[in-house]
Amino acid sequence: MNIKAISRNVGAALLVSSLFMFLSAIVSILNGNDSALAAILISFVITFVVGVFPFIFVRKAPAITLLDGYAIICLAWLLSFIFGMMPYLLWGGPFTVINAFFESVSGFTTTGATILNSIEDLPNSLLFWRSSTHFIGGLGVVVFLLLILPSSNPVRLRLANMELSSLSKDYYHSRANKTFIIYTNVYLGLNLLSFLMYYFAGMSAFDAINHAFSVCATGGFSTKNFSIASFDSVPINLITIVFMYLASIHFGLLYFTVMSRSLKPFKNSVVRFYLKITFVSILLVSVLLKYTDTVSTWSKAFMDGAFYLVSIISTTGYAISDNATWPYSITIFVFVIGLMCGCAGSTTGGMKADRVYIFLKSVKRQILRITHPSAVEEVRVGSNILRDEDISPHVLFIGLYIFIAFCSMTLFLMLGMDMDNSFAASVSALGNIGPGLKTLGTFGNYNALSIPAKLLYCLDMYFGRLELYPVLAILSIIFNKFSK
Repeated sequence: MNIKAISRNVGAALLVSSLFMFLSAIVSILNGNDSALAAILISFVITFVVGVFPFIFVRKAPAITLLDGYAIICLAWLLSFIFGMMPYLLWGGPFTVINAFFESVSGFTTTGATILNSIEDLPNSLLFWRSSTHFIGGLGVVVFLLLILPSSNPVRLRLANMELSSLSKDYYHSRANKTFIIYTNVYLGLNLLSFLMYYFAGMSAFDAINHAFSVCATGGFSTKNFSIASFDSVPINLITIVFMYLASIHFGLLYFTVMSRSLKPFKNSVVRFYLKITFVSILLVSVLLKYTDTVSTWSKAFMDGAFYLVSIISTTGYAISDNATWPYSITIFVFVIGLMCGCAGSTTGGMKADRVYIFLKSVKRQILRITHPSAVEEVRVGSNILRDEDISPHVLFIGLYIFIAFCSMTLFLMLGMDMDNSFAASVSALGNIGPGLKTLGTFGNYNALSIPAKLLYCLDMYFGRLELYPVLAILSIIFNKFSK
């Protein structure tokens, strides 16, 4: 592996983090030098020095191989976690080493799970840093790296597929360089628009920018103990539902919808499948909420049902109600739907609706082959006919994803968690969703977990955010090297 190329590109990722640490320090100064100023400034200096160090000794970025790209991806995220935990750790309070690491991993992976019992006890500068990790993670450390790589680099598009699933390429019809410009513009546009709408709906400017960072990254960190419920505002609830869902749809599709001033891009078969699943699930959850007397009115049933379902399926994790008080059947149903999550080319985690759609079409084809051996049945996604070699990687991914989720659930059980929380924790972590069930639910937190359970949750968040294969590839290389 080319150490110079890897160090220079990973250093660029750390410089991005140091920029937002600097902005957090400015927030601290504007708030009268709050208690986190020293912690953030020290973190900024250390992260900046380490990030800029490779640029001093490596004047020109060497060409990178695919193996280098895997290493850059894995190390960029891992070091972002480690340096991102410093502001929490140096500030102290509830942030032990493991708690600071957990909060940092949860932020950068846009999971939104927290160990905090009282979020509002944090100074504003630390709250801003916490939301900033969502913003960075949502756009993707790898995307930041790819923006500075030479456009002629042959590894660039391959690297893109690690951050923007290869499923998403069908919708861009653009070169790799154009792809990232589109992705960045849509992401920044959603952040700006959500900030303005939150602000005009009644949030303070500080709350609005923090929640904009979080909702567009489908993260879930809030500045309030009771998340969106703290604002007790129907307009804010509706704005949050809209932006959670928009951020879970392919960014290329959103771009072409705006540019063409037409809803024609939404005729895409995968997006229509995703919309149908969402609509039917919201309807079912809302009806169950009303008929189980969980809520008193139909309006509240539809608001709570829509918010919770969209929050989970978009992997955001915001809340306006406590799912710990809901019937068990509803929460389990929503978490099963949450296995799918949003579309490729969005900021969501999970299997992705694209893969689930291809899988279901493949199952349908196989059943028809058995019942009608002479029939010619093809798997189509839009106008594209998929061959077996196109389908198999996505079916294998789903199998691997479920296998890792099952292994995680088993390990959580071995660590003393009950069956419900073990299932919810594995699905939540691997899908970068955030809330689980019971004490780990929408108004709960992960502080009471044991240290091994927190580390396992962090590992699942890491695997889920990088979509499994890059981490497995690097682990395989390391294992093979030391086994010789």
